[in-house]
Amino acid sequence: MSAAADRLVVAIDAGTTGIRSRVLGPGGFRGPSAYREFTQHFPEPGRVEHEAIEIWEAARDTLNEVIGAVGADRIAAIGLTNQRETVVAWDRTTGIPHGPAIVWQDRRTAARCEQLRGDGHEPMIRRLTGLVLDPYFSASKIEWMLANGVTVGPDLAVGTIDTWLIWNLTGGERYVTDPSNASRTMLFDINARRWSPELAELFGVPIEALAEVVPSSGVVGNTSARCGVAAGIPIAGIAGDQQAALFGQACVQPGMAKNTYGTGSFVLLNIGSTCPPPVDGMLTTVAWTLADGTTHYALEGAIFVTGAAVQWLRDGLQLIESAADVAELAQSVDDNGGVYVVPAFTGLGTPWWDPHARGTIVGITRGTTAGHLARAVVEAMAFQTRDAIEAMVAASGTPITDLRVDGGASAVDAMLQLQADQIGATVRRPNDLETTALGAAYLAGLAVGVWPDLAAIASEWTEDAVFEPRDTGGAADATHALWRRAVERSRQWEQS
Repeated sequence: MSAAADRLVVAIDAGTTGIRSRVLGPGGFRGPSAYREFTQHFPEPGRVEHEAIEIWEAARDTLNEVIGAVGADRIAAIGLTNQRETVVAWDRTTGIPHGPAIVWQDRRTAARCEQLRGDGHEPMIRRLTGLVLDPYFSASKIEWMLANGVTVGPDLAVGTIDTWLIWNLTGGERYVTDPSNASRTMLFDINARRWSPELAELFGVPIEALAEVVPSSGVVGNTSARCGVAAGIPIAGIAGDQQAALFGQACVQPGMAKNTYGTGSFVLLNIGSTCPPPVDGMLTTVAWTLADGTTHYALEGAIFVTGAAVQWLRDGLQLIESAADVAELAQSVDDNGGVYVVPAFTGLGTPWWDPHARGTIVGITRGTTAGHLARAVVEAMAFQTRDAIEAMVAASGTPITDLRVDGGASAVDAMLQLQADQIGATVRRPNDLETTALGAAYLAGLAVGVWPDLAAIASEWTEDAVFEPRDTGGAADATHALWRRAVERSRQWEQS
């Protein structure tokens, strides 16, 4: 092991379907990693649950595996990133969960959210939290738990996955969360950066049952021998997964943005230290708070379907045998042949937030081929991202300087060139695409001096490829205008 890698950081990436622990260090050091899946439970339609103990065991086991591979004396800190909005309730005396965790995907509180909207509460929620009133966020899940068997008392803990894992890692000594996770609960005032008494009262959540909010970067406690992990390792970084990816992409200055092209896509734009008023169709969230109190905010655009449309080409239409084949098929034609695919399979997210939109294909002629459909699906990723970014820029007044990308579809060079042309900004693909883990590691390492400052972190980011916008003579705007016409034909379709 090189001298540059003498002080290492373990990033625990606690995702929705599994947990990966990964060793990282300065100078681009990439050490061992370990992964464990955990069970997904679907007890009823619209309900998604996890067993909190199983999540903790997966985190503990992967952490022990990678620490064992490099030696505990090498580990300077642990950073944690997690699936957001999922909540766990447990007893702080016994450590026993009060039933299963309710996952971010769960929709059991949809009717309650509609009731709250009808009662006129959404403007206050938007003003305080920057979020839309939706069961996606944690507050209505916690309210449901408290109405269905979870008893309020002095030993009640109710928190997001970061809180649950840190509580276990410290042997029950530290009960904390960070602003990036707190801002996704719909109980957190993102301007005052504290739990909101008004929202706690609205949802019937006792504030004393909520975790202490600490910086995203800073030592919050140490691992305990009681947890079954090597004792005394500082836990020094916490962030929700999308905010961690923004930090992992070194988007540390206002105007820098990242997009993750996954099943869906999340576009986050760093808008600096001033929290803007809420804007329709856009989410405002805390990106991170550093140890010195510096807080950055982000605008977040949610795109429901990107990679899932490629899966539809494979599984639904059987036009390709594997997702990787879409690039070759899309490049078998010179253009989209006038075909536009709006993949609104479950509605449209940012900036439309139209749950009644449905998937639409327009422009088909007798000459339309499978290649045209594939190209239209790939182009839809770039068009949807442009829509989200334009809404963010309009809302914040912060122009985008470049877009850093990761996720499966970021391997398709032709799509990234189209993306650059559409947004009129540089698109950069990094060498290391596991950006959520990188963000957790950087936040932790910054707190303990593995990386001395943000400039050192930014210098670690290296690009695999860069795509500059081309002067298309107005062609990019013309194709985007046709895309927007197609979007309008998809909207409110379910109610027609």
